[in-house]
Amino acid sequence: MIKTEERRVALRELLARRIAILDGAMGTMVQQYKLGEADYRGARFADWPSELRGNHDLLTLTRPDVIAEVHRAFLEAGADILETNTFNSNAESLADYGMQALVAEFNEQGAALARRVADEVTAATGKLSF
Repeated sequence: MIKTEERRVALRELLARRIAILDGAMGTMVQQYKLGEADYRGARFADWPSELRGNHDLLTLTRPDVIAEVHRAFLEAGADILETNTFNSNAESLADYGMQALVAEFNEQGAALARRVADEVTAATGKLSF
């Protein structure tokens, strides 16, 4: 595993050499999976009182396999940097689903999942991913 400071240095060196490629549209990629309400709910949120379909950030908790596949696809297509699946992981947006108390968990798990996939791709390809 590469240490944080080594990763910072490597990113600075990359940016000095060329433009880094950021991943693409997470929402568009997720929509291609044609997920249903049950995918968004998973076991943990099976009895949640409101509809959850469309809360793509929630998939980090209920379908991390899907989000990991999307992250991996972006890196395999040439992206250098992954964003986290946390576009709406803030209290205002999550209040639409009554999930504002879960903001920290959404963000922590989103970051952890992106880091894990980046590390896996780096280990498999030798190309440092951020």
